[in-house]
Amino acid sequence: MATEDGSKQGATWPMPKFRFEVDLGTEMKSVAFQEISGMDFETQVIEYRHSNSKLFSTEKMPGISKYGNVTLKRGVFVKDNTFWDWQAQISMNTIKRRTVIIRLLDEGGNVTMQWTLMNAWPTKITCTDLKSDGNEVAVDTLEIAHEQLIISNA
Repeated sequence: MATEDGSKQGATWPMPKFRFEVDLGTEMKSVAFQEISGMDFETQVIEYRHSNSKLFSTEKMPGISKYGNVTLKRGVFVKDNTFWDWQAQISMNTIKRRTVIIRLLDEGGNVTMQWTLMNAWPTKITCTDLKSDGNEVAVDTLEIAHEQLIISNA
């Protein structure tokens, strides 16, 4: 059965990915980014064979979990050194680790899905390239290492 706007009643659609916000765990609760990538999770495989196994093959078991680095791209703003201030806190194996929260929003601005990066810290910052004949926006890239990725739904 169709509704007045022509859509099917009760139909569910995948979420669009263009409306999101990031909380870097600072006093600024929401930071706008252009792009986020690398929210990867992998479980390493351990291959093992019992000495008395009748099968001439290995048994595969889950091993250590591994999380990929998350890459965030953001426009360069005047007097905003958020990335650099966080990176400057690294000295001799000490860093202020943070909980970074990435939220996917619906058309009303409500949180629909949330990715929480535990014990996150900046591992790489790439500055924008500069071209005298370019007309693009200046964009910096921040790469964050973290120890756990927790996904939750609203």
